Amino acid sequence: MTATRHWRIRPWRPSAVLAVAVALAVILGAWGFQLIGGLPPCHLCLIERIPYYAGIPLALAGIGVSYTALPAAPLLTRIFIGLFVLAMLISAGLGGYHAGVEWGWWAGPTTCTGTGTPGTGTVGDLIDQLGSASVVRCNEAPIWILGLSLAGWNVVASLIAAWLAARAWARIPAA
Repeated sequence: MTATRHWRIRPWRPSAVLAVAVALAVILGAWGFQLIGGLPPCHLCLIERIPYYAGIPLALAGIGVSYTALPAAPLLTRIFIGLFVLAMLISAGLGGYHAGVEWGWWAGPTTCTGTGTPGTGTVGDLIDQLGSASVVRCNEAPIWILGLSLAGWNVVASLIAAWLAARAWARIPAA
């Protein structure tokens, strides 16, 4: 096996690279809305980012190891790309949960949803609640684009990235 053989384009790589590009666009977009657009993320938004932080490096590792001459390169590539698919499916699930909270289909976590009115209790209880209260509410979408919140668009983008990566994964040779 020659070293040049490993550098040629494999039929699965474009799908994998495109999946990573989609994921990078999503996370960069989230940071852009936060840092440039002034939309602070809620607690659920921050949780939705975790699969991207884990998945993107895994996918890049999978693509990178495919260029090596390691005997285990195909297996490692399949593992890394498979974990990326899993991360994107988890992200889609988290985004779907968050979108459901925004639409009022189910209750969200008490740490970032609610009416904002104090319950019964002492002044000390109220001060404790204010100290642990989240400024950004998870059940109120700050922006809607074409009828979907950012959480809804995360579902769409995560499923697209997962589909592209799964397509690549299925085409990675076993050996």
